[in-house]
Amino acid sequence: MALSKEEKQKVISEVAELLDASKMTVVAKYQGTDVKALQTLRRDARSNGTKVKVIKNRLVKQALKNTKDLKDTDTSPLEGMLLYAFNGEDEVAAAQILNTFAKQNPTLVFVGAISADGTFVDADNVKALARLPGKNQLIAGLLNTLNAPVQGVMSGLTGDLHGLLKGLEAKAA
Repeated sequence: MALSKEEKQKVISEVAELLDASKMTVVAKYQGTDVKALQTLRRDARSNGTKVKVIKNRLVKQALKNTKDLKDTDTSPLEGMLLYAFNGEDEVAAAQILNTFAKQNPTLVFVGAISADGTFVDADNVKALARLPGKNQLIAGLLNTLNAPVQGVMSGLTGDLHGLLKGLEAKAA
């Protein structure tokens, strides 16, 4: 069913907002993927703050032109049946969720991604990003690294106190 001019304008403004708010918009071909699988992808994507949308490329290109920071983005790779994954919180979350989905559904193929500054990232680099740990995992790893010396000192002090108490017990007996 064709969209009216007002509906198209509404979609363009919604997509422009999503593009503007997104830290990384991942683009993938979904031809051959069934509707049930795409519904599962959308549901799974919501769990990490990612929105997955199937939008006509012409409307996305128009939305890119209407977005200040993205108007100079290369749109030549945006051809065919594409879906767009937007995430405003984490740069790699959208790539990770699509990569996980693509392992079980090989019909989903990365085309690339649009970064927040308007750079088009190729599919190989998006796959590399998808293999990176998430933001929360990186923060946890950093905290563990920073906490390790403190834990080592505390263990050393605790061990010496136990040895001292055992020594005093032995002298008292």
